[in-house]
Amino acid sequence: MFKGFYTAASGMIAQQRRTEILTNNMSNVNTPGYKADQTSMRAFPEMLLKRIDETSIPVENKLNLPFEPVVGTLNTGVYLQETIPNFRQGDIRETGLSTDLALQGESVFFTVQNTVNETRYTRNGNFTLDPEGYLTTASGLYVQDIEGERIQLTTDQFMVDDEGRITENGTDIGQIGVAYAEDPNALIKEGDGLYRMDGPALPTAFGADGAVFSVQQSFLEGSTTDTARTMTDMLTAYRAFEANQKVLTAYDRSMEKAANEIGRVT
Repeated sequence: MFKGFYTAASGMIAQQRRTEILTNNMSNVNTPGYKADQTSMRAFPEMLLKRIDETSIPVENKLNLPFEPVVGTLNTGVYLQETIPNFRQGDIRETGLSTDLALQGESVFFTVQNTVNETRYTRNGNFTLDPEGYLTTASGLYVQDIEGERIQLTTDQFMVDDEGRITENGTDIGQIGVAYAEDPNALIKEGDGLYRMDGPALPTAFGADGAVFSVQQSFLEGSTTDTARTMTDMLTAYRAFEANQKVLTAYDRSMEKAANEIGRVT
C-alpha cells in the first residue's frame, strides 16, 4: 500500500469537516448572539514501519547488534482536533423592541430554562412574550431571573436598566438572570445558541469578581462571524480538498497499474 494513500484521505475528511463548520458559521451570520466556531488541525503521530511479523518494539541500537532494517516512517495525515467558539463581543445594534436585550461584556450569558427544566446559557437576547406573559426565547424557552424563576409580565411596556432590573408600571418585577463564566471555553455548545456546563452551574454575574458587563434594552448583539474571512477560509478549504483528491486519484491509478500491468507475461 502506498504510504500517502491514507494521508490524502484523512486530509479530505478534515477539509470536508472544516467546510461544514465554516458553512454553518455563514448560515448564522445574522443570528443574534451567535459565536462563530473556530477550528484547529492537528497531525496524527508518525508510525515507524518494520516488517509485518515483527513483535518487538524498535529501540535505539547502541550495541551495534544485527537487526531487521526498518522500512521508514508513515505519516497518517491530519484531523480536525476541536472546534472552539469565538466568544469575543459582537456588534450591538438597536432594534427598538422592548423585549430585545443585549449583553455588553464578555464571559457573561443569559440564563434560560430548557424543556426539561435545566438551566442553559445563551447570548441571544431576541426574547418575546408568550400568551401567558412569560419572557421566553424565540424557540419558547423560559428566561430566568436571578433566582432561577420564570419572568412573567403583563405587557411589553416594561423597562430593564443596565444592571438587569425589570420594572413594569413602577413595580419591581425582579432582575434578569445573568451568569458569569470565568473560562467560557469550558461551556459545551448544544445548538440553537445554547450552552451548558457538565459540572456545577455557573455563578451569577452580579457581584462576581472579573465580571464587567451591562444589559442593554432594545438592542441585540450580532454574530461574531466575519463574512469576508469565512469566505476566504472556505475557498482555501475547497482547494485543499481538491488537492488531496487529485493525490488520491493518482495513487488509485498507480495501484491499478501495479495490479494489472506489473509482472504481466507477454
